[in-house]
Formats: sequence, structure tokens, C-alpha cells
Amino acid sequence: MIQSAGNQKIAALFNPDEKIKYEIPKYQREYVWGKREWDNLYDDIYENQDHFLGSMICINRGLDVLDIKPLEIIDGQQRLLTISILYLVIYAQLMEARKCATDDEDLLTTTVNLKYRLLQRSDGGKTLKVVPSYQNKNFRDYCSLLYENGLFRSENDRAPFAGNRRIYTAFRYFQSKLKDESTEQVAEFLDRLNSASMVKIEVANHADAFTLFESLNNRGIPLSPMDIIKNKMLAELERGNVMEVDDAFDRWNRLITHIPEYRDQERFLRQYYNAFRYREEIRFPGISKATRSKLITIYDTLIEKDPGETLEELVQKAEIYGRFSVSFDSRNGERLNNNLFDLQNVGGAPGYTLLLYLLSEHGEKEDLILNTSKLLVKYFIRRNITDFPGTRDLDKIFIDAIDFCESRRETLSMETIKNFLTDRKRFAPNERFREMLAGDIYDNPEATRFVLTKIEESHFTRENKPNFWERDNNNNLVWTIEHIFPKGENIPDSWVEAVADGDKEKAKLLQDQWVHKLGNLTLTGYNQYLSTFSFEKKRDRTDSKENYIGYKNGLFLNNDLKDKNSWTIEDIKHRTENLVDLAFDLFQV
Repeated sequence: MIQSAGNQKIAALFNPDEKIKYEIPKYQREYVWGKREWDNLYDDIYENQDHFLGSMICINRGLDVLDIKPLEIIDGQQRLLTISILYLVIYAQLMEARKCATDDEDLLTTTVNLKYRLLQRSDGGKTLKVVPSYQNKNFRDYCSLLYENGLFRSENDRAPFAGNRRIYTAFRYFQSKLKDESTEQVAEFLDRLNSASMVKIEVANHADAFTLFESLNNRGIPLSPMDIIKNKMLAELERGNVMEVDDAFDRWNRLITHIPEYRDQERFLRQYYNAFRYREEIRFPGISKATRSKLITIYDTLIEKDPGETLEELVQKAEIYGRFSVSFDSRNGERLNNNLFDLQNVGGAPGYTLLLYLLSEHGEKEDLILNTSKLLVKYFIRRNITDFPGTRDLDKIFIDAIDFCESRRETLSMETIKNFLTDRKRFAPNERFREMLAGDIYDNPEATRFVLTKIEESHFTRENKPNFWERDNNNNLVWTIEHIFPKGENIPDSWVEAVADGDKEKAKLLQDQWVHKLGNLTLTGYNQYLSTFSFEKKRDRTDSKENYIGYKNGLFLNNDLKDKNSWTIEDIKHRTENLVDLAFDLFQV
């Protein structure tokens, strides 16, 4: 497995006279180190002579002993690229020092050597010593950084927004650490960097590299299940001569394209197994459902059985999964997209397991899929309001639902799915749902917000269609829940008078009993401007252009408020009854 291994000084790994380059392949992660890792690396080098920095695994792809030897980096690329950026920072600082010390031969020698720790001396600096991945413009950013410091003729100008990405940020970070150091102190730090060491391990092929990678990766950014499964897949495909690693990575990238968010990717791997475990070739003995801790075991086995088929199957299913994990896919049509958007907002991701199965196995039944997505929205809002069934039971419910559908595959209908999901063992009765709607519903603010938005949306007109899911620049929802009778310890005097005739103790008791009822809640995009003002001020509040932003803003939810001159407990009771009736009808199955 291992061709060679040895502990080498950083000075030797970046030897100016050695014809070697470290290539970070495109299937590796982009540069992801941040301040914590930079802090640790800098402090380790600054505080310790001969510090050990860990290991690197590479594949020796060189054939011509006279040519530059290319080493493909499988592990250690984050650290290696950071060290090269650190060398560049030191080079830039010492070059500034040379402007004031033009006759300093030692300084000249040091900067020339630094140049060729970053570039190949053998071809006059035309080739990089460390070749970053092309992921997220890493290669282009690194070349631009070298160009800006007078070292490398880049074919491209700086990529747009390069200054916001990690490579430039790392450069600025190390600049800030060294900018106040004297030339002698920078030279001393360079000596410490050169004297640090890494174990360099060379292997013959990707299969050996990935196997070793998994066993040694205990530093740096922890490997996610997605990373480990990808590496296993690439290794097995090469080991079995199924396809080249680059081709396999391109196929894998199609999966990532369909499901770009890491959180969704991991959930997809779990739900893929749960959706198709009824198939003998996928089911793993003893694992009734996929959990995060079991993903590696499941996919190790599937990949070893048939890596090519597993990859193709995952890519195909990821294309389907992307239809409901990404908002508003053009393949779905408006009604299905709206249902899927609601399902996302109500926290209905566990239901994606059933949708993945239906779109894969019954994709031609458009009405079945449309109606199931609508049913799932109602199922999850009722579950969230009643807290039944429990969260931990949801995966099993949808796995069982798929088994139930499979046993009726030829005659599968909407009624079949509805009857299964609304069985009393899996579904709260109407009485319980109504009771919880009428209670302190704000105890679950996300579910409450969804109920209020759906009531309002059911009364949309062409002229009045606010986007209740809009987010601001800080990714916070613009529209939030407003308590008409304010919550909080200090009840304003105007409200004590309005609800309790000036009796503060009574007002507090009434607040505890009624403030979180549905009838005391509405939606606003200007919560901070309403706050704890009196009812009249909230009702009549306007912005700088005299547009109503209070209870006269035109929302259906505020129809009961806009013409009132006061707000009492009786008003809350009456409005709660009305809104509970509306919500109950909206989410009736």
C-alpha cells in the first residue's frame, strides 16, 4: 500500500531546488480553513521549534525522472496550501524590507529562496509548487495572489469577489499577525516554519490513498459522512477499473449539483436508504432505518457490492430529490411547487422519504403526487401543533407507509396513502387538534406563524400578496408574529387600563392566560415599530410616507382590529374562536 513514508521538514517539502509539485485534485474539498485553524497553525509554529504538523498522503504520478515530479494530494491539502500562503506573506514582508536594505545579501538570498519555495526554479518560475484545486476558484485566487505580489504571471485578473474568499482572507490574516514584527522577528518565524515537519506518505493509487486517508484523518476539518462515502466510492470505482477517478468525480458532482446544501445531502443519503430498503439489493440486515451513525456502514456495503450501480442510482435519485429540496423546480408545475414550498416551511422534511419513493416509482401519477404533497403539509402542521406522533417516530412511519404502498403497488391510490397516514396510531384526532389550536399556540412559534400565514394566504387578492417568507440581509424573516396585547413582564399602563381597569395584578393574570392565544396574534413586517404601544397607536401606525404599517395595513388577519378603538379579553376570546374555525377548516384532512 505505502511506497514511502518519512518525517520531513517543511523546508525539505518546499525545497527550492527540488523538482516537485503538489497537485490538489478537483475532487478534493475547496479551501475551508478559517480563523481557528489559522490561529492554531500560527501559534504552533510561533511557540515551538521543530513542531510536528501532521501527515500528508499523496500519489506519485511521475513517470519521467528528469521532469517535475507531480504528487497528487489526497490528505493534507488544507495545511499544505496554508503553509504556501504563509510563505507568500513572509516573502511580501521581506521584499518590503529589502527596499530599505538593498545591500543585504542574506535578505536577498532569503527572498529568492522563498520565491522558489512557491514556484519551480527549474523552469524559471513558470510552474507552481502547490497547485490548488479549481473548486470555488481556489486556483484562480491563488494565482492572482502570487501575481499581485510580483511572483507569477497569471493569465487572469483577480476573480470577482476574490477578496471575500478564503485564500485572500488567509493571506490578510497572516499579514495582520506579522505586520508589526521586525525583519529579524519575521526571519526567526521563517526559521521556525522551515524547521516544522510533516510525515509525507506516498502511495501507488487512489484506492490505497483513500483507505489510508480514512484511517489517518484525525486532524484538521473532520470528515463528514458525505466525504467518507465519496472517497469510498472513488476508491472502489478505481480498484475495480469501473471508471477513472476524474470521471467518477464528475458523476458524483452531478449529485452535488442537484442537492447543493450539505445538510440536504446527508438527509438524502438517509432517506434514499429508508425509501428503498424494501428492495433486497439495498436492505441491510439489522438496520431498519438509516441514521447518521449508520450511514457509513450502509454505504460501505452498497459500494462494495456494486460501486458503479450505486453511483448511478444515487445520481438518478438525487435528480428527483432536488425537485423538492430546492424551492420552485421548473419540472414540478406551480401547484406542486407551492405544496412543496409549504412542506419545507412547515418542517415536513421527514415526508421527503415518501415523496422520493412516489416520484421514483409512480412518477407518472401526477395527481397522486400533487395530492400527497398537499396531504403531507396538513399532516405536518397538525403533528407540529399536537406534537403527535413524536418526532422520533416519523422516519418509521414513512418507511412503513412505503411498505404499505409497495404491497398495493398495482392499485395504489390517494385513498390508500391517506388511510395509512391518518390511522389513529399515527394521527391526532380532530378534537385534539382543535383543542391545541385554541390553547397557548404560541408555545410553538414556528407552527403558529405557519397557521397565521396560511389563514392570510387563503384570503389573498391579486392586489395584496405579501411574501411572508421573505428574509432580510441577515437571513431573518421580515414578517414576524405580533402580540396585540403585549407579552413581557412590564405591562404598559395603557394596557393595564385597557384589559384590567388599572389593576396591575389582574392584568398580569389575564396576560398569563390570554396573551399567547391565536386571537391575540397577527403578522407584521414592522414589529419593532409596534412594540408595546397602546392599541390605538399600533392600529394607526404609519411609516415616513404615511403608509399604514399597523393594524390598518390591509391584511385579512387585521379585519377585526382596524375599526376597533380598544382591545379587551372578550375581543381575544371572540377572535380566537373565529381563527380556530378557519385554521381547523384549512387543515382538515
